[in-house]
Amino acid sequence: MTSDRWESAAFKTRVDQVLRRFVAEEAERFAEIDPALEPVAGQLEAAVADGKRLRAAFCYWGWRAVGQPDSDALVRAAASMELVHAAAVVHDDLIDESPLRHGRPTAHIALRGAVRRRPRAVAAARSLAMLVGDLLMGMAGELFTTSGLPAAYLARARPLWAVLARELIAGECLEILRTGAEPDTGASLKVIRYKTAKYTVEQPLLIGGALAGAGGRLREGYSAYGLPLGEAFQLRDDVLGLFGDPEATGKANADDVRGHRPTALLAETWRSAGTEDRELLRALMGQRSLNDGELDSVRATMRRLKAPDRVEGMIAARVEEALDALQGLNVPAPAEAALTALAHSASARLS
Repeated sequence: MTSDRWESAAFKTRVDQVLRRFVAEEAERFAEIDPALEPVAGQLEAAVADGKRLRAAFCYWGWRAVGQPDSDALVRAAASMELVHAAAVVHDDLIDESPLRHGRPTAHIALRGAVRRRPRAVAAARSLAMLVGDLLMGMAGELFTTSGLPAAYLARARPLWAVLARELIAGECLEILRTGAEPDTGASLKVIRYKTAKYTVEQPLLIGGALAGAGGRLREGYSAYGLPLGEAFQLRDDVLGLFGDPEATGKANADDVRGHRPTALLAETWRSAGTEDRELLRALMGQRSLNDGELDSVRATMRRLKAPDRVEGMIAARVEEALDALQGLNVPAPAEAALTALAHSASARLS
């Protein structure tokens, strides 16, 4: 993709090529230490096998919106955002005890085969998965710093990595601390903002902008666009997590209910629920043995109380807010077109 026309499929191919080559080389070096490490190395490659590459795209257009040209070095730097995401996904699946991702066993499930004859095999597999996530985060920093961009450009963006890590981990911690608590929409939105919105849209944009030397007004505009759009992205994920088709999402759709996670969808349901509905929710939320009929009861309650409709309204309002902010940025036309398309694809996806 060397023209100004945004071709998302072509960009994804470029990012995929960077990731697969880089991770394959790192996995090979890792496995060379000892043959026993091969299953762990395999999970490094599995972690980057799929994805829409939205975070890389936002980083790329954070750079291009400043007026910088297309650059293979920039694509490598942007691809590092996907390794941050891969690390976060491995850790998130571990924390949430999610069994599936992209229709395949998650790392902590897949790695049970490597330790099945060991004492406490389930705990050992979870420990291995935690270390896979840690290694992926380290690899993200390595790919970024060896991207080929000038050292002065990298130095401008380096402080934002500390912010990204701090806020991402704060969001994960807030989700753990809020899990099982009485649902609250404001608290759920704060979890969404720190756990997902910032590292999905805002921080990649800001890092791309910092690499390109973006000024203060543009950086403020990136946040005004990125935060509501990132929240819309996660709100859509919450709706898909319970009402989506597992064949399309690649994830088990009972996870949020069984885990009693602090989603805005649950909080909006709770806010409108009367005594009888709350008793039902209390009885079913957090039940690991939840069956299909009980899950359908939760869905039916949510629909009757119109919680999904209100969350859809929250998504639409945030996308509108993001697009309004984008229109005020006065960025080059190709960047505005691409960021508009990304806003729609991030918030209206089916998986």
